[in-house]
Amino acid sequence: MKLHGSPISTAAQRALVALYEKELEFDFVVVDMSKGEHKSESFLSLNPFGQVPAFEDGDLKLFESRAVTQYIAHAYADTGTKLICRNEKQMAVVSVWMEVEAQQFNAPSTALAWELFYNPMLGIVTDPKAVEENEAKLAKVLDVYEARLAKSKYIGCDCFTLADLHHLPILQILMTTPVKAAFESRPNVSRWASEILSRPAWKKVVALRG
Repeated sequence: MKLHGSPISTAAQRALVALYEKELEFDFVVVDMSKGEHKSESFLSLNPFGQVPAFEDGDLKLFESRAVTQYIAHAYADTGTKLICRNEKQMAVVSVWMEVEAQQFNAPSTALAWELFYNPMLGIVTDPKAVEENEAKLAKVLDVYEARLAKSKYIGCDCFTLADLHHLPILQILMTTPVKAAFESRPNVSRWASEILSRPAWKKVVALRG
């Protein structure tokens, strides 16, 4: 089993934490994106879009981090943390919240991560209007999360699943920015965020990132 990616890539981190939660043996093949290795012919044979991560398990080749995590969770269901529910109705609910992460949470969160974390590191001026607009969008999502987490320990159900795991990379970044206040001002969201960020598997990813 091989995961090709960069330890600083949020998408690669999403796949990494799933592998660590599952306690699986795998080779992490570091792709040096600064040298354009993700655009090389050999890498494009794994991911034709030239983006990390790419994943191999025997003769199976996958890309897109959320597809990778779902394969890992289902193919190795009896190993490590469950990450999915065997009950079809429970899994359907978890799937809804996986979609919420991808369709509602991810866009404003990623935009804020760029404006408040990446752009300053790159010497790019932060756009206050973009920050304000995306903070408002994220606030609406977090209001829904606050209500959901008042009834459920985790976002998908009462156990840690992919619906929670998929939030981790961007959540880690946002908690180092002023957006942290939006999470901490909502008690249930704050409790949830603190708990999932404290998981040993995620700490391994953070340590690998450096």
